[in-house]
Amino acid sequence: MKPHKGFTLVELLLAITLLSILLALAYGGLHAAIQATDRGQVILEESGRLRMAHQFVRKQLNQVIPLAFNQQEGEALDVETAEVFLGSAQSIRFVGPMPGYLGFGGPQVQQLTVAAGENGLELVLEHALVQGFEESLLTERDPILLIDRIAAASFSFQGRDEEGELLPWTSIWADPALLPVAIALEIEFEEGAYTDWPLLVAAVRIDPSVVAGVSGDVTYQSAIKRLIDRREKMN
Repeated sequence: MKPHKGFTLVELLLAITLLSILLALAYGGLHAAIQATDRGQVILEESGRLRMAHQFVRKQLNQVIPLAFNQQEGEALDVETAEVFLGSAQSIRFVGPMPGYLGFGGPQVQQLTVAAGENGLELVLEHALVQGFEESLLTERDPILLIDRIAAASFSFQGRDEEGELLPWTSIWADPALLPVAIALEIEFEEGAYTDWPLLVAAVRIDPSVVAGVSGDVTYQSAIKRLIDRREKMN
C-alpha cells in the first residue's frame, strides 16, 4: 500500500505558529506607523497653533497706539496721569487695532493675561472698545484662548531714560503714561505639550499719524502731547 501524502500535525502546528508570528510582527509595524503618523499630525497642528499665537501677539504689540484708555468722555486728558500702557509680569493692557475677525469699531483696549485655566496656565486675550471704556467691559465676553498648557510665562519691558539711553529689562512697567520701547514674552510649556516657544521681543511702533511732522528725537510723551493738541484743534 502507498503511504498517504500530507502534513503531519506537528508540521501544521509549526506553520500556524510561524504565520501567527509574522502576522503579529506585521500588525506591530502597522500600528507603530499609524501612531507615528498620528503623532506627526498632532505635532504639526500644535506647531501651527503655536506659530499663529506667536505671530498674533507680535503683530498686536507692534501696533500699539499711544492712546489713553482711562479718559472719560468730556474730560481733558492729563498727560501726567494718563494710562497708555499697563504692564506686569503676568498681564499687559494697551490700545491697538484688532483684526476684523475679532473686533471692529476702531482702536480697542486689549489685555493679554497669563492666568490659570483648565489645562494649566493659559495666555488669553480680552478686549473692549476704547471709546467709553470701563474695566467691566473687558469681562463682558469670554476671553479668547491663545495658548494653553503653560508651565511658566512672564512679560518684560524695556524703556529709555531722559537721555534716550536704553534701560535694563524690567518685569514691571512703572510709568503708565508712556509706552515701552520693546516688550518681551517668555513662555515655558509643560513637558510634552508643544515645541519650544521662540523668544518674542516686539518693538513698539508709534502710529505715524500721531507723530507726523515731529522733528528731532520723538519720545512717547511728546507723541501723546501732540495727539492731545490735534484733538483740541479738532474740537
